[in-house]
Amino acid sequence: MHFKRIFYILSLTVITSGLSQGMLLPLISIIFDQRGIPAELNGLHATGLYIGILVTSLFIEIPLQRFGYMKLIVSGGFIVTVSLLLFPFLDNIWIWFVLRLFIGIGDNMLHFASQTWVTHIIPKPKLGRYISLYGLCFSGGFMLGPLLTQLSEINLALPFIVSSVLTLLSWIGVVFIGQYAPATMNEYQSIRRTFIKFRETLKVSWIAFLFPMLYGILESSLSSNFPVFALHYDVSIVWISYIIAAFSLGSIIFQYPIGTLSDSVSRKSLMICLLVFGAGVVFLGEFFMHSPILLLLLFIVIGALLGSMFSLGMSFMAEITPKDMLPSGNLLCGIAFSIGSMFAPYIGGVVIEQSNHTVYFTFISILIIIILLLLLIYPYEKIKQIQLKKMEHE
Repeated sequence: MHFKRIFYILSLTVITSGLSQGMLLPLISIIFDQRGIPAELNGLHATGLYIGILVTSLFIEIPLQRFGYMKLIVSGGFIVTVSLLLFPFLDNIWIWFVLRLFIGIGDNMLHFASQTWVTHIIPKPKLGRYISLYGLCFSGGFMLGPLLTQLSEINLALPFIVSSVLTLLSWIGVVFIGQYAPATMNEYQSIRRTFIKFRETLKVSWIAFLFPMLYGILESSLSSNFPVFALHYDVSIVWISYIIAAFSLGSIIFQYPIGTLSDSVSRKSLMICLLVFGAGVVFLGEFFMHSPILLLLLFIVIGALLGSMFSLGMSFMAEITPKDMLPSGNLLCGIAFSIGSMFAPYIGGVVIEQSNHTVYFTFISILIIIILLLLLIYPYEKIKQIQLKKMEHE
């Protein structure tokens, strides 16, 4: 089967994964805020999803080698489908935390298997554009997710059920392409060996993992902290759902052009430009809180500038990482994304609460500037040349 057809089938699972995450984060934040739960606890609760992603990232290479790509994707899809379906029937704050944890586990099984499968089959000259398409699919699902929160005004169970059914339909298609999955290694991969490979990969490519981390910060914080921040400025739930979706819309419109551009220019220079303008635009957020229309337009621009950070980080990693370390690099992209996603909602919640709901966007802008400064000092050209020479000798 041609790699494009496999890519499109795998992309469907990524779309529904983005949909479930995009729906879950703002929906539960809004429900908790309406029930009077403090912003810190609201943000802490949102970390459940990303704790599940982070924990499984440390061990997921072993089941991939043992069971293969198709079984891992189907198992992950099953976990997400059942967990989503249980939310309306088990309405308890701590049970919901556990269900979020399981969704994180299932989502990571889906993502790691499909992401590694995709990086195996895409020709190197087309890596940037197809990785950007992969990220675009997640962003598309993530954009539609917040719109499902409006269904809760009809019935609280409705968004959970709709998301569960769509997830089920998406991963069933993977069963039909299982025979085309790349072969996995047969040798046993110990946890100790996994950590050794992580350390070796981090020595070379540490900078690349900051960009998935930044995307995790933006995705989780904008979806869980922003609704809490906006509700105190009397922004309606309908407007909040549209504004959050606008971030993904901006990402979708510009992700493929930016990914294609990154194949023909210096990725470091491109990312410096995106981070400089991104930090400036995010900083403006606090001045626009009394105008939902301006906030929506601002979120489109933020998505355009910063919504490609995960896919650009993956391309950046693939460019500077030795080929034998790519599986570890893919895992570390997921771990970095999880770390950013896990800590951002809680820290953002603390910032909002301690500032009496007056500061939020400045916190995000400062984090972007820190990553920008680290990128400026990274010896990108030197590392890139070393990898090119290694490839010439292979």
